Amino acid sequence: MSGFINFSSDDEDANIEYLYNIGLSHAKRGNPRDAIFYFDKVLEVEPSHVNALANMGNALGKIGKYDQAIMCYDKILKDNPEHVTCLLNKGLALHYLGRYDQAITCYDKILSDTPDNANALYHKACTKSLQKDIDQSVTLLEKAILLDGQYAKKASMDKDFDLLHNDPRFKSLVA
Repeated sequence: MSGFINFSSDDEDANIEYLYNIGLSHAKRGNPRDAIFYFDKVLEVEPSHVNALANMGNALGKIGKYDQAIMCYDKILKDNPEHVTCLLNKGLALHYLGRYDQAITCYDKILSDTPDNANALYHKACTKSLQKDIDQSVTLLEKAILLDGQYAKKASMDKDFDLLHNDPRFKSLVA
């Protein structure tokens, strides 16, 4: 009987959080498949557990299951359309699927409320670069770097900006 968790008692909430925390621990240690197993157990009992859905989406994204990740994010966004983390992660999943216009829509929703969100600006710049919109990409990247200097180093190594490596504006931003 060891390892069996009974969900029929008043401890159901504690058991759900226990399973969620095990999943979170696996996710933090870089074990997305194990994390998915535990988040799935939580969602069987509580299908709208926001944190389990968000982290399930992240874990699915880590193993390249972007369409499934998007479904997790969409469940959260249905009730909370301004959920910044879900919008950002949905945008990233769409980006990885090559659905750039849809990714930009997610980033734009974030930026409409918080125009100084460096993370959304950076990822929108990445997407614009892949769309060969060089001017817009450089402008967005510059804003992201002004808000958070870490994006300069990140951009210098990001394959999404390969098209910009010879652009003098890009070079000055990442130097």
